[in-house]
Amino acid sequence: MRAILGGMAIVAAVGIAHRPVDDRARAAAAAAPTCSQGSQYFCTAVAGLSKALQDPTLPLNRRRVLPPPETPGAIDPSVTQATINATICRRGYAQAARPPYASTSLLKRRLMDEQHPGESMADYELDHLIPISLGGAPLDRRNLWLQSRNGQANAADKNVLAYVLWRLVCRHEVPLQIAQRAIRQDWTKAYQTYATPENVQKYHFRHAERDGG
Repeated sequence: MRAILGGMAIVAAVGIAHRPVDDRARAAAAAAPTCSQGSQYFCTAVAGLSKALQDPTLPLNRRRVLPPPETPGAIDPSVTQATINATICRRGYAQAARPPYASTSLLKRRLMDEQHPGESMADYELDHLIPISLGGAPLDRRNLWLQSRNGQANAADKNVLAYVLWRLVCRHEVPLQIAQRAIRQDWTKAYQTYATPENVQKYHFRHAERDGG
């Protein structure tokens, strides 16, 4: 009987010793960011690209997902830190500044013929490397490139980053020039820094206007 009681005491002591760890684990799990129903798609996108960026077994082909050397990015000189409230942060700015389809469709077709002959135009987006919503030049050839809509680190992923950065800039949490430099140097690394699940959950779908690239 003494042996049985002694064993029970040991088991109880072990349980008490481990309970705080379990409680902390449960608390951490409860505190982890979750995705609301409305933003599930974007949280899924963030999780998928984040895994690809961090997992060495899923290496990114950076030569494919980054723009070519002839697309270093270009900015609209009228958009500065001092003018963001009157320009990019003003409702409807990016939509109004976006070039008409007639102006961009011919360029997209020419680039498709040069770079992806025989492929579908629907598989690529004529992307502004520095988004218009971040002061990118709307019609400067140095700011336009074909970005795949499929595979890892695609156009939809970059659009998520563009929106999050736009919100951060307009909330004066990230300076405009830092956001522009980050997305033009390597947008996938900028994605790791800024398009965290927390930021996507915090900013996406909170506003009616979703100005992207």
